[in-house]
Amino acid sequence: MDKNILSRDGTSLAYESAGRGSVVVLVSGAMSTGATVAPLAAPLSERFQVVVYDRRGRGASGDTAPYAVEREVEDLAALIEAVGGRASLYGVSSGGALALRAAASGLPVRHVAVYETPYAMSAEDLAERARYGERLTAALAEGRRGDAVELFLRLTGLGEDVIQGARQSPMWAGMESIAPSLAYDDAVMGDGGVPRELLAAIRVPVLAIAGDASPAWMREAARAVVESVPRGTYRTLEGQTHMVEPDVLAPVLAEFFAR
Repeated sequence: MDKNILSRDGTSLAYESAGRGSVVVLVSGAMSTGATVAPLAAPLSERFQVVVYDRRGRGASGDTAPYAVEREVEDLAALIEAVGGRASLYGVSSGGALALRAAASGLPVRHVAVYETPYAMSAEDLAERARYGERLTAALAEGRRGDAVELFLRLTGLGEDVIQGARQSPMWAGMESIAPSLAYDDAVMGDGGVPRELLAAIRVPVLAIAGDASPAWMREAARAVVESVPRGTYRTLEGQTHMVEPDVLAPVLAEFFAR
């Protein structure tokens, strides 16, 4: 990240941009930094000015206590102001929930596209999210960052052998370093359910995308987003999972953002 701006509360945000044209800001999800979504910037930058940033508490960005979801919306407001005053947003996973919140709050946004925002689609899943939130809060309060990462990986459906293998990998230290930001994504997701009232306040076009190789509830969640916003479009991507291929996703986003 080669540039920095200050958010409203004084937090330093690191970002970079590439390309020319109307602005598209990429918003990463949990356990990720701007570098995670950067591969998507390359194909999109052929038609747009694409902005990638580290959300607060991650990568080269700073952090200021106490956390509130409103501070992350202010971060996006400051970023949009710095790159021209108006932008389209793309958010992946819980980053999609943040992008939707930003649009609902009235930020100067042209379009919002989200990929597999993981809203819970059953009472059982809502209860699991509540248990996860409680255990995550306890683990972070006690400084058990590794346990916090494990809780998140379990929530995503990874098996115990995969999780224990990850613990032994060189990536684990980096995962532990941004573990406190898991609480931020948990806050962005609210109670985990589809925030229909909030989504109904979004006045710009919304594209909700899911992979047809992902679990069915991911597609249900994407459809629920579209049903809740005034101007929504639903798309599936053939053969794609939650780890969507940038070269498959980029043309779909480019078509939508060019409208």
